[in-house]
Amino acid sequence: MNPISYNYTPYSSYSYPYYSGRGLDVQNSYYEQPKESDSTSEQAAKTIGLAGLLQLLSVALQKGSSILSSKLAAGKEFTTPENVQRVADDMVSKNRLNVHIGYIDELNKAEYASRYGLGKSLDPVAKGQNAFFADKLRLAVAPKSKPSLILHELGHAINAKGKFTKLLQNSRRYAGYAPMALLFANGILSNKNDGKKTFIERNAGILGFCAFLPTIIEEGLASFRGVKAAKKVLNNPAGLKILKKNYALALGTYILAGIGLGVASKQTVLLDGKN
Repeated sequence: MNPISYNYTPYSSYSYPYYSGRGLDVQNSYYEQPKESDSTSEQAAKTIGLAGLLQLLSVALQKGSSILSSKLAAGKEFTTPENVQRVADDMVSKNRLNVHIGYIDELNKAEYASRYGLGKSLDPVAKGQNAFFADKLRLAVAPKSKPSLILHELGHAINAKGKFTKLLQNSRRYAGYAPMALLFANGILSNKNDGKKTFIERNAGILGFCAFLPTIIEEGLASFRGVKAAKKVLNNPAGLKILKKNYALALGTYILAGIGLGVASKQTVLLDGKN
């Protein structure tokens, strides 16, 4: 349920063209070409400022995502485990899902990991920090301490049965390549001689976010299915408010992940254009 990391920036340090090299040549000094020098310095300053702001935004997004995840982990359950299982059974039956449901804790994680070849991927589930649906394994798991997350995962299982929603689901595999894909495309489209920014240079942040948008939509739809099923099976309006709040926190982490991917895309294209 938790999103993939959104810090895709492939750079650990930054360098900028403070000097063109010609400024060190007395015969071709910047003093002889003040207009070009002023323009270059101004552009470099803008680049540095923008890069700094993007980096600060990236840090803020990571912090925000961590806060939302912590609130989700600490959130109350909307009903009893028995009622959650009633809703889960109804979702499986009504949608003819061929899915095994597992509620994971420290006592049974090793058994599940061995049976399905999951290694240590169940460790965060046992700690109440994650839940997931594995389509190929036909397995949906949630923490035993937070069973309501299973309804969201069964929402993913329902999405996996539809052609369009399955396409949205699979798109997350490629979303992380957005910065490098935009970098490659920009190299083809750019014309360094005219000095104008390309469409990708102007909109890299938005394009990067759009690469993650299908994942955000699919995650939201999975939560919607879970809430809809709970509302149908259980007559508990107060409990549904808690469930919606928990799922909204989860969706918030994905939205921040999408924004983070947009920031990483902008950083990548920005650095390439100034090197």
